[in-house]
Amino acid sequence: MAGNVWEWCWDMYDASYYSISPANDPRGPASSPETYRVLRGGNWSYLAHVCRAANRFNYTPDYSSNSFGFPCVRGL
Repeated sequence: MAGNVWEWCWDMYDASYYSISPANDPRGPASSPETYRVLRGGNWSYLAHVCRAANRFNYTPDYSSNSFGFPCVRGL
């Protein structure tokens, strides 16, 4: 689904966090300047090479855009 919309994540954003985080299942920093949250995956208006799950971006959670969203997951 990468490339549909940027996916909001619960993790706070810190540009340097991954350089000091655990290799497995990093939980994200405990706080962030201006409470930035992580967005992942790119969206429909980006080039294809940007639309990947490892691509991270950040914004404050009070911002809305037709480029940001949540994944739709259906249980089995």
